[in-house]
Amino acid sequence: MKILVVNAGSSSLKYQLIDMDTESVIAKGGCERIGIRGSKLTHKTSRGETNIEQDMPNHKVALKLVLDALVNEKYGAIKSMSEIDAVGHRVVHSAEDFNRSVLLTDEVMKKCRANAELAPLHMPANILGIEACREVMPSTPMALVFDTAFHSTMPPRAYMYAIDYNDYKEYKVRRYGFHGTSHKYVSQEAIKYLGKPAEETKIVTCHLGGGSSISAVLGGKCVDTSMGFTPLAGVPMGTRSGDIDPAVLEYLAAKKHYTILDCVNYLNKQCGVAGVSGVSSDFRDLTKAAAEGNERAKLAIDVFVYNVKKYIGSYIAAMNGIDCLVFTAGIGENTWQVRRAVCEDMNFFGISIDALKNEQKNDGTIHDISGADSKVKVLVIPTNEELVIARETKELVEGKAN
Repeated sequence: MKILVVNAGSSSLKYQLIDMDTESVIAKGGCERIGIRGSKLTHKTSRGETNIEQDMPNHKVALKLVLDALVNEKYGAIKSMSEIDAVGHRVVHSAEDFNRSVLLTDEVMKKCRANAELAPLHMPANILGIEACREVMPSTPMALVFDTAFHSTMPPRAYMYAIDYNDYKEYKVRRYGFHGTSHKYVSQEAIKYLGKPAEETKIVTCHLGGGSSISAVLGGKCVDTSMGFTPLAGVPMGTRSGDIDPAVLEYLAAKKHYTILDCVNYLNKQCGVAGVSGVSSDFRDLTKAAAEGNERAKLAIDVFVYNVKKYIGSYIAAMNGIDCLVFTAGIGENTWQVRRAVCEDMNFFGISIDALKNEQKNDGTIHDISGADSKVKVLVIPTNEELVIARETKELVEGKAN
C-alpha cells in the first residue's frame, strides 16, 4: 500500500509518498509561496531533487503539480495515480469531537470547519489542503490525523482550567495540547526500546523545536501536556512566550496602546527566546552567541532550560516516577548543550547522561545518552510524524483501527 501524506499550511504544502510495505519514503517535497508570486515545488526521490518554479494561485493547483511530479517519467516515483491507495492529512485540531484519527466524510468536514476558530492560524489551511485533495482525487480514500488526538486521554483534572464550568461547556475552553503525532511516535519508539509492557512505562517526552511541548505518557497514554488551549502555552519557545500571567495583557495594552489582538500577536511572534536574547529564535545562533559571551543569549537559553526542567519535574510527580526521558524535534535532536543543561542536577530523579554520547551527532536512529549510573533511560529519538499519519491512515483504510 502506498500512502500520500499531506501537510497543508496557509501558503505551503508538504508531502511524502510512503510505501507501507516497507515503511520507506519513495518521494517527498513541498510547495512554497502558494498564492504568492515566486511559487516553487521541490520534489525529491531516489533519482535526486527536482525544482519546479510555476505559479500556484491556490492549493488545488499546487496539489496537481505534486501529483504530476509523482508520475513524471523522468523524476517521478510511481507510474500512475492508481498506485496511491490513500491520503493521510495532518489536521491540527479535533476539539472534543474526535479522540482518534478518522476517515474523511462530509460530516467530519463539517465538524472541522466548525472547529477552525479554535486554531485560526492552522485549521483553515488544513481544510484547504483537504478540499484540494478531494477535488483532484475524488475516489481516493482519505484519513484525517489530528495533532490533538493523542492528548485526548488526559483526565479532566489535567485538561480543565479553573474557569466558569459553563464557559468550558459552551466555548470548549480547556487544555488540548499539540504535537500529538510526534509525542505518540517517540513514546511508542521508547516503549519498544525499553522492552517492557507499555502499561508499565512512565515516560516524559520533550518535543523541543521552534514550537516546544512536554508530555507525560503513563502506560502508553498521555496524561498531561504543556501546551494548552492554543500552542502558545507551556515552555518559552522560538518567538512564543509560553506560560505568562494573563494580567500582563491588560498591562501591556495600557502601556503600549495594544488591542487584544496586538497582545496575542506580541506573545506569539515577538517573545520567547528571540525576545529575551535579541539575537534569534534559532538555537544554533543562540548557543554560538552565548559561547561568545552574549549575556542575553545565555539568559534566553537558561530561561528555556529552566522551564523545561520544571515541566519534567512536575510530570514525574504526576506519574509518581519516570523510567524514560525522551528528547526529539529540531532542538531536542540536535542541540546537545540544551540536553546537557536540562539533565544537569536531576540526580534526585535518577537522571544522568554520558557527556561524550550526548555530544555525538544525531545519526537518525535512537540514541541512548544515559549515564552509566542513570536509573532512567535518556533517549534522543528523531521524530517521524509523517509515518504516524501514514500508519493510522493504513489502519483506517484497512478497517483495522480500534
